[in-house]
Amino acid sequence: MHQFSRRQFLAASAGLVVGAACSSGGKKTPAAARNAAANFPQFDHLVVLMMENRTFDNMLGYLYSPGQVPRGQKFDGVAGKNLFNLAPDGTKVPVAQGTVMDDPNPDPGEEYPHINTDLFGTVIPASNAGKDVTKMEAPFNAPSPIPYPAPMNGFVQDYINRFTLYKGRPPTQAEYSIIMNCFPPTAVPVISTLAKGFAVADHWHCEVPSQTFCNRSFFHAGTSSGFTSNEPYSQFPFHNTAPTVFNRLDDKGLPWRIYFDTKDLLPMTALIHFEPLLPKLTTNVKHMEDFYADVASGKLPAYSFIEPRMIIHHNDEHPPAPLFDDITPPSSVLAGEQLIADVYNAIRTSSSSTGSNWRNTALLITYDEGGGCYDHVSPGPAPTPDIGQQPGEEGFMFDRLGVRVPAVLVSAYTASGTVVNAPLRHTAVARTMAEKWGIAYLTQRDKTAPDLAPFFNLTKPRSPSSWPTVSPRPPGDAVEDPRQNLNELQLAFIGAMDAAFPSPGSSAANVKTIGDAQTFLNQKAGHLPQTS
Repeated sequence: MHQFSRRQFLAASAGLVVGAACSSGGKKTPAAARNAAANFPQFDHLVVLMMENRTFDNMLGYLYSPGQVPRGQKFDGVAGKNLFNLAPDGTKVPVAQGTVMDDPNPDPGEEYPHINTDLFGTVIPASNAGKDVTKMEAPFNAPSPIPYPAPMNGFVQDYINRFTLYKGRPPTQAEYSIIMNCFPPTAVPVISTLAKGFAVADHWHCEVPSQTFCNRSFFHAGTSSGFTSNEPYSQFPFHNTAPTVFNRLDDKGLPWRIYFDTKDLLPMTALIHFEPLLPKLTTNVKHMEDFYADVASGKLPAYSFIEPRMIIHHNDEHPPAPLFDDITPPSSVLAGEQLIADVYNAIRTSSSSTGSNWRNTALLITYDEGGGCYDHVSPGPAPTPDIGQQPGEEGFMFDRLGVRVPAVLVSAYTASGTVVNAPLRHTAVARTMAEKWGIAYLTQRDKTAPDLAPFFNLTKPRSPSSWPTVSPRPPGDAVEDPRQNLNELQLAFIGAMDAAFPSPGSSAANVKTIGDAQTFLNQKAGHLPQTS
């Protein structure tokens, strides 16, 4: 494969930004014209629902078949392409349609060394192949120099390595092939219907080639303070102290809220940005029932951030942890589909004559990171958060992006069947807030980010009567077995909560399973600040 230089790849990416088709007819809109109209009159209220650990190809790769993309637009999915990875023994493993809604099971590796193997097909040093990620050595599977574009050829190899480590045996071909599976639209009808009924971005990348905490931190702070790992669990609560968009909104006197499920006790966002957000836990953090009430009564703030349920009966779409063979994991993507449908329907039917309503509310549905699921599009370089950036955890310079993730925008000012091809990333949201509300930039990452302008391509709002109806598939009757192991995210959430709010009788070190987590949460409940 030809290896572009860093300069060539950046130049190509810049060309895509300028030439992105963003009107309903696929016409090119120059960057200067977009910037001139960057006050975003199409919305007064922005809602973001961020799900967990799925790539673009995994969720939406089969959204459009060749020749079926509306208005002659381009769509960079998997249908009609000869895409595959090779297993270490040379077996060709092609992309295929998957309909098992718990897959990939067990959970792929999502940490920085695992993603390096996914992207580049390298394990450096070779001994890292048989190690837990906490014992892997530099350069943490990253080649030198970094090739652009990345070959995206190591997903099968890394999945086999991780499976072998945690199961104590190599996987069969049937077991490792699932990492290449991508859902057809019939398997995930809610997000597929919204992607076709409004706008989908097919080049939206997460900010860091690693896991949850750093990517969610970049979304709201434009940095992760040099951290790539969720562990040790105290580092984000106590050392990720950079200001956030929430603080910037406060500076302008603009209202914001974080909405979360009460079963989680606290929103994970408040633990990732513990110091900047701690004073706001009792005023700006609300529950999901409050979100639905606020939508119905027209009382949404300028910015709303929604977290799915992460721990007990999670509906965040995160793949399941390595399990005992006799346990069926209730980790179905369909539970997340139901949440997406509920949020969408609430906005679609909101008709308050004052405040927020369907006309002036934009909903972005996206995912924090890819979680080791397959995607075929190479991430590109990215500007470092700081001028004069120093190497961070695992020697990472924060100068390249992570994998593509789904990004679907719902707005009355978005034409049905819109495909946004422009290179985008998580900090596009902070950039858009800066342009819309005049808040100060956070870092070089959001200052240089593209904005959300290509999603808004209508001058008059679409009536909700033209908005699609979504029909979630029933998630089934899976019972959450208390013996089920927690996935990487759930362990990190529990660990960060315990680090931020230590209390007698509860310790994250003892929490390994769903049953342990329930006991921990019951013990911890009386020691946490009460959200409103």
